[in-house]
Amino acid sequence: MLQLSAKETDSNIFHVFLLAGQSNMQGQGVVDMDHPKFYNGGKGTLVRIIEHTKKPSLFNHLRDSEGRWVEREDAFIRYKNKQGVMAGGVGIGFTGYGSMNSRHHIGPELQIGHRLGNYFKEPVLLIKTAWGGKSLYKDFRPPSAGGEPGEYYQKMLVEVKEALDHYRDEFPALQNRMPKWGGFIWFQGWNDMFDQDALAGYENNLVHLIKDLRVHFKQPNLPVVVGELGNMGEDAGDKMKAIRMAQRRACERREWKGTVSFVKTTSFARPKEESPNVGHGHHWFGNAESYFLIGDALGKRMVSLLGK
Repeated sequence: MLQLSAKETDSNIFHVFLLAGQSNMQGQGVVDMDHPKFYNGGKGTLVRIIEHTKKPSLFNHLRDSEGRWVEREDAFIRYKNKQGVMAGGVGIGFTGYGSMNSRHHIGPELQIGHRLGNYFKEPVLLIKTAWGGKSLYKDFRPPSAGGEPGEYYQKMLVEVKEALDHYRDEFPALQNRMPKWGGFIWFQGWNDMFDQDALAGYENNLVHLIKDLRVHFKQPNLPVVVGELGNMGEDAGDKMKAIRMAQRRACERREWKGTVSFVKTTSFARPKEESPNVGHGHHWFGNAESYFLIGDALGKRMVSLLGK
């Protein structure tokens, strides 16, 4: 990645954050679909949550005075899905569903982007790299964990390079600025529950992932936030609890010296009866409030690390 020289000041940089994981980082929170058969009549969609919330101030920044979804001009997202590259101001729709003209879902990136955009005076770029159904044990396997490096670990790095090679074309507002690393946010864990070796090795593999990314990006103290596999709240089986504990232990190692942090997410789970996708427990039942609050918590924790 491009490095800042001593002559470069905060006035001509932008802060880069890597977001990575599997389908829950892709984003499964439903924005506005309300089909009675397929989306539970709109329960738990972002639109419905905003309409009925008891804390309107928490969501006011998402829409303008005319009710249109806001797209920030100082914080940006780049995400490459099956349809191609999505690049634009922080707003709804940067998920695995559709193109820039088809925005009906959100992921954690939405509120992460707002939290970081509010924190910095300089612009922010989130590079999101996420693919559904991928494990840390195999697909994201970091090189120092031994064995064959994961295909999606390598794809993640390729997409980061693509983003930093082409940011001047994809984000005209950043043309005269240079990138500076801000941090890494990881939200993953589901697939590793179903393989005994993956489950047993999750803690060490996550440690290797953090170390390898720091080496690759030449950022030995890169701030890292890990979101808990908190699907369905505290009512979880032994395997999910084991992943949660592995995530926590990996983040609380003394060697990190306060630069890596674990964020609990179980309190953001909502009942399936109050959510759009009642059969998708692996996707937080598609509840937009869950994804909004997860992103908010991850973003706030990253800001806390940066403040230190």
